[in-house]
Parts: sequence; C-alpha cells; structure tokens
Amino acid sequence: MTNQEQTALATFEDFVKEALEIIEAANKNSIPLRMIGALGIYRHCPNSKHMYAQMKRVPTDIDLIGYSKYSRKTIDFMKSQGYVPSSERLMALYGMQRQMYQSERSGRQIDIFFDKLEMCHTIDIKDRLEVDYPTISPADFLLEKMQIVEINEKDVKDTIILIKEHEIENSDDNVINMEYVAKLLSEDWGFYYTVKTNLNKLREFLPNYSTLIEDDRKTVNERVSRIIERMEKEPKSLRWKIREKQGTKKKWYRDVEVERAELKTGGVG
Repeated sequence: MTNQEQTALATFEDFVKEALEIIEAANKNSIPLRMIGALGIYRHCPNSKHMYAQMKRVPTDIDLIGYSKYSRKTIDFMKSQGYVPSSERLMALYGMQRQMYQSERSGRQIDIFFDKLEMCHTIDIKDRLEVDYPTISPADFLLEKMQIVEINEKDVKDTIILIKEHEIENSDDNVINMEYVAKLLSEDWGFYYTVKTNLNKLREFLPNYSTLIEDDRKTVNERVSRIIERMEKEPKSLRWKIREKQGTKKKWYRDVEVERAELKTGGVG
C-alpha cells in the first residue's frame, strides 16, 4: 500500500472513530443514531477497507440518521459534545428533519437526518433503525445509493464495495435483504426505474476499476443480476403499473438541487 493509500485509509478510520463516539455517547443518552453514507458502508464492509484507499475514495463529512421525536434532545446533546449548529436559522426551519453541526475539535461537518432520507426518492427509516448497529442495514445502504438520479462515481464505488461484501438474501442478517427492497420498489415505479438504471450503470463501471480482481467483478455482476431479477419478479401494485405507462415522459423523481443550495450541502456522502 502506498503512502497516499495509507493516508486515505487513516482518514476514513479517523472519521469513523468520531462518528462512533457520537453514536455511542448518544446511545448512553437514549438517543438512537446510525451511520449512513460512505462512512457507514466503510464500517459495514471490513474486508474491503483497502479498496477505499485504492479507489481514492475520501470522506468529506459525517452523516447520521435518527428519529424526529428525539430531534430537540439531539440539539442539546450535540452542543454538549462540542458541536456547534452550522446555522441557527436553518436549525429553526428544518431542525425536525435535518440538523447540521460543525465540530469544534475536528472542524468536520456532521449532518443528522431524521426518520427518512428525502432526496431524489424517499427512504423511510422509521421502522428500520434498530435493524442494525452502528449503521443502517445493507438493504437501506443499497437504496440510499441507488436512488440518486444523477449518480456520480463515488456513489458507484460505494455500491460496488457494498455488493461485493454482502450476499443477496431475504433477511437483514448481514446481507442485502432483497425481499424488503423488491417489495418497496414494487409500489413505486419511479424509484424502481432509478434503481434499475443505476444498477445497470454500475455493471458498466466494473471494468474501469483495476483494484477489483476478476472474481470480484464476477461476484458483483452476478449479484446485480440477481437483484434486478428479484425486482422484476416481485408482483407490482396497480399504482406502479399505471405510473409505468407514463414512463419518463413525466418526471419520476424529486429535484433536490434547490434544497441543496439552501442547505449548502451536497447531500449524503
């Protein structure tokens, strides 16, 4: 491993260490929080940590999610831990949906979402936060990354690593729960279309990464095929079928650019 790769790996470890400190302290204060985004996937994929360094994937902030019923308590807790709200005005406007802090110690930004991730599509976490610890589940990571309409390379990298390290099953026992994913997408054609489109893009990217050995490429490709096959086989709701007829002639996703500009953030890392 080169010095640059070692530095990248150490950066990830340092970010994760701070995130875990927040989560564990919050847990002691009866505030459930979980890691999402790239840090969460990194933490959930211990056998692939070297790939983050080799792929030059660098963390930018700490993203967490919790319950809105603890949002007020979270403000007091975060301040007690040395985290300063990025904007009191935005806290007043959006504090029950999302809170942003700056660390007095590390200078890092911490974003805390509540109940759901409302981006291009909505991922509801209200009944799934306790499925895993200290991160959300692999299935929710898959949805989080694959819901991005204008997906970028860093999210493709995260998803390749996630799929490489997790089998496709019908449970949440350290695997990607495709029963949950398929049923969710069978109710929402737009979400389904975005996920399927991105999974196909992911396969196109596989040959570009020299860090992947041939067996890894084969594994990811086969698992992506199984995910799509399971999505296709799931019986679709009437609403899904009606929306399918309109296709992409009608906008099928939420435009998050306005919100990003207002909050001065690029979304989940």
